[in-house]
Amino acid sequence: AKDTDHRILVGSRDADRARVSAREYLADLDDRGIDASVSGAGNAAAADRAEVIVLAVPPYVVADTITAIESAIGSAILVSPAVGLEHDESGFHHDPPPAGSVTAHAARTAPEGVPVVGTFHNLPAARLANLDADLGLDTLVVGAPGDAKQTVMELVNAIEGLDGLDAGGIGNAPEAEAMVPLLLNVAKNEGLDDIGIEFG
Repeated sequence: AKDTDHRILVGSRDADRARVSAREYLADLDDRGIDASVSGAGNAAAADRAEVIVLAVPPYVVADTITAIESAIGSAILVSPAVGLEHDESGFHHDPPPAGSVTAHAARTAPEGVPVVGTFHNLPAARLANLDADLGLDTLVVGAPGDAKQTVMELVNAIEGLDGLDAGGIGNAPEAEAMVPLLLNVAKNEGLDDIGIEFG
C-alpha cells in the first residue's frame, strides 16, 4: 500500500479484527502523507474481491485457510509466504509438511486450476513492518512459469527496495523455504534484530 496504488484487503476469520487492523495501517500511512486504499473484511469476503491472495497465516493452518475460502477464490492467484519451522536448543530447523514445502502443500490443497506461487519467505518481519526502513532485499519466487508468476514478480518488484528473483518451479520451494531457519540462526547468534539476503 505504501509503494503502489493497489487496493489492499486485510482478511481475518474475525471481520471486525480485520477492519481494526486496516484502520491502524491507514493511520500509519496517513502519518506519512500516503493516500492508500486499505480495508478489512472476513477471509471469504476479502478473497472474493481479490485478484491476488497472500496466505499470511502460520504454516499449520494454510490448508484449513484455503479450504475455508475455497468457494471465494475464483480466478485469484494464491501466494504462500509460510515456512515450516521447528526449534530446539541448537536453533531453528526446517520442518516441512509431507509435500516437501508449505508452497507445495498449498498447491495440493488449492482448487484445481488455481495457481500458487511461493515468495516472501526470507523477509524479516521487523524490517517489513517499519515503513521507514530501507529494505534492500531480494526474495525468491517459485511457481510454474506463466502469467500468475509474472504477476507476482511484478507485485514484488513494485515494493521499493525489494527485488523478486525467479527460483524456478514449486519443486524448488524446499530450498527457498529452508533458507529461513538459516537466517534466523545467524540473526540469533550474531545478535541481529533482522537479517535478509541480497544476491549478486
